[in-house]
Amino acid sequence: MSLVRNVGTIGSLTLLSRLFGFVRDMLLARVLGAGLAADAWQLAFTLPNTFRRLFAEGAFSVAFVPMYTRRLGATGDDEVSANEFANDVLAIFVWVLLGFSAICMIAMPGIVWLLARDYQDVPGKFELAVNLSQTTFPYLALVSLVAMLSGILNARSRFAPGAFVPVLLNLVMIAGIVTGYYLRENGSGDDQVVAWSLAISLALAGVGQLGYMWWATRKAGVRLKVTRPKLTPEIKRLGMLILPATFGAGIYQISQLVDTFFATSLPQGSLSLLKYADRLNQMPLGVFGIALGTAILPMLARHIQADNRSEAQRLQSNAVEIAMLLCLPCAAALIICAEAFSTGIFQGGKMTVGDTTLMGQIVVALVCGLPAYVLIKVFQPAFFSREDTRTPVWIAAGALAINIALNFYVVPRYGIVGLAGATAFTATLNVAALYTVLQMRGWFRFTAKLAGRIARQVLATAVMGAMLMWLTPALEPYWRGDALSRIWSLAALIVAGATVFFATAFLIGALDKDLIAQLTRKRAIPKAEGPPNLSE
Repeated sequence: MSLVRNVGTIGSLTLLSRLFGFVRDMLLARVLGAGLAADAWQLAFTLPNTFRRLFAEGAFSVAFVPMYTRRLGATGDDEVSANEFANDVLAIFVWVLLGFSAICMIAMPGIVWLLARDYQDVPGKFELAVNLSQTTFPYLALVSLVAMLSGILNARSRFAPGAFVPVLLNLVMIAGIVTGYYLRENGSGDDQVVAWSLAISLALAGVGQLGYMWWATRKAGVRLKVTRPKLTPEIKRLGMLILPATFGAGIYQISQLVDTFFATSLPQGSLSLLKYADRLNQMPLGVFGIALGTAILPMLARHIQADNRSEAQRLQSNAVEIAMLLCLPCAAALIICAEAFSTGIFQGGKMTVGDTTLMGQIVVALVCGLPAYVLIKVFQPAFFSREDTRTPVWIAAGALAINIALNFYVVPRYGIVGLAGATAFTATLNVAALYTVLQMRGWFRFTAKLAGRIARQVLATAVMGAMLMWLTPALEPYWRGDALSRIWSLAALIVAGATVFFATAFLIGALDKDLIAQLTRKRAIPKAEGPPNLSE
């Protein structure tokens, strides 16, 4: 299955998840707004999800998938060796997750104090954050096992189940919001009952996700079982790869914890507004960046193991071209239409005009780093597929140090907007350093053809931007109006922007016809990949 088709499968299902995520956050913004309960919930939601992305979907996946792919073999027929390795990993992984989760739940008051000590200044806020975090943290263990099962399926070119499980999460959490709202409105509590309903729904969602992925794995013919833990040489090697990859693969997540620390020191509601704004930023990042990173890793590992450098270069060039084709117009549109999207999607109920105005400014700052966020996902697999997890560590360490130093300077002066801008700036430094090392080692380089294609994409983006700068204020009365007016006016901005961009890109040659053809061309499916699954 081609890179484009794999990205299409992952991206379309991730888009579905992100749409449900928007529904979830739209309801949450109106029900909780940006107050005490909202801030406590956001911290409780951030902790397990940050560790999930850092360890399970970050460090563990980038170390596990190439090793599992190698044991599966080029033809995908070496089931015995692959399953033996997966069972050995599962036997260790389960106990590590249980132990880590238990320790964190016991130490949760200290963890919350480290990240949000200023919550103690608001009566009841610190205690609520601790209790909610203890309730949500078991989700980490459940979803980490989901990430392992997803990695096994990804190595077999079955990307759909892993991309679908976030949909289950959002559906269960939407039910949690509705339940909490119903209880509050019927006199069973205040805003805290909504936060508690959400915390419980998150744990239940983890159970549902794990059950679905276990079924999908068995359907793919993989039979896993929890055996007695054995510290084999391969498990030791996996551990040695995971330790540095924890940092190298997780700069964005570590930055999120740093941002959380600084955001909790700002006026109440700042953390909630940052998380709502990041939802807009995460839409293209999740759909394009994560999809590309997930699809490219096992494919790149196969080319490198076969010492096929030309195919590795071609694959990475295609990934960069697809990434820029999709994220450049998204970044420009979000910057120009930030206030329109923030107002049209989130304003209402307990979310005020002042809240959404500030949210729009945060979106602009975050989205300035969107191309960098996506390219990090594209460049890092070039290291991980060669089992080089140390180089990204040093690059990430430098970027994170700069980010922390910048935050101490900009947060007191520019508040939550300055914090978002510092994150975008250091992500750009990170991706520049990654590319420099790749080029120096001869692992990847920008060709004249690729540079020319991206230059045309920039021109098409500029044409689209000029149109949106005229259309957005013209539609302002509508995206500030009633629900129906908001829906059609925001849809008009999206459709108009996409139409102008792709029409211009087609006319000036910014679209690679060969890549586009792969989206529609029917290809023979290699035996190792199996039938395509078309089930965030």
